[in-house]
Amino acid sequence: MNLSTYRVEGKQFFGAVTDEGMIALSPIFPQWVTLREVIEAGALEQLAKAAKGKPVTHANGTFVYEIPVPNPEKIICVGVNFPDRNAEYKDGTAAPPNMSLFIRFARSFVGHNVPLTRPKASAQLDYEGEIAIIIGRGGRHIAEEQALDHIAALTLCNEGTLRDWVRHAKFNVTQGKNFDGSGAMGPWLVPFCDHAQIIDVGLRTRVNGETRQDDRTGRMLFPVARQIAYISTFTTLVPGDIIVTGTPTGAGARFDPPVFLKPGDIVEVEADGIGKLKNGVEDEQ
Repeated sequence: MNLSTYRVEGKQFFGAVTDEGMIALSPIFPQWVTLREVIEAGALEQLAKAAKGKPVTHANGTFVYEIPVPNPEKIICVGVNFPDRNAEYKDGTAAPPNMSLFIRFARSFVGHNVPLTRPKASAQLDYEGEIAIIIGRGGRHIAEEQALDHIAALTLCNEGTLRDWVRHAKFNVTQGKNFDGSGAMGPWLVPFCDHAQIIDVGLRTRVNGETRQDDRTGRMLFPVARQIAYISTFTTLVPGDIIVTGTPTGAGARFDPPVFLKPGDIVEVEADGIGKLKNGVEDEQ
């Protein structure tokens, strides 16, 4: 059973997702403030079992989705992680021997069905559909062979980027990747119980119904197990940490001329076995 974080009249809940709406579980488990603490306790399965047979407490249309794991300690993103994506840069270089990484802040993401914000500072808001993994069992120097066993859950991410702002400095992309509300994550957590859930699954991004990105995780330059092993070499991963695993070719900046998002657009990120993340776009007020 999938689990989500949502808000009703200013109050945050976590609960189980059904076709009709949410089954609130946070009131039943007051010892855990958010799904981050649930993950740390290794209790996602316990929540799913507790939801069985219980009625919907918040019907569809009465709540607002939030990012599934509030306030993670780290959100680490992997860049240029598909073969065709590397070729998009047209710099004549082969795929690098090590992965490119950058950090995002939780505030830069909104939940499912919440509009992305195109900021006042730039009209170059772009989409990047990705799968995100949630760390369940932390550690340092995690062996690649055991790395997938450290995953608690999967979710989806639209890793929205302000393209001109990633060029504001010589080496860093932090500014262009962290405008408030420029990306999205969700709609829910899919508990991870089988390596096949991530090894070779389809990932697609559509803008206004048009497929812009379409690839499979099996073609990643740096598979998820390698990502976990590499990242844990330099930092201790803790439960609730999020790794955003990379986007395929087809982002708007690579069109000729570029096609950036504008108010009224609808972006959908979909992955086999995980679901669909959908967001509109609006200008910053």
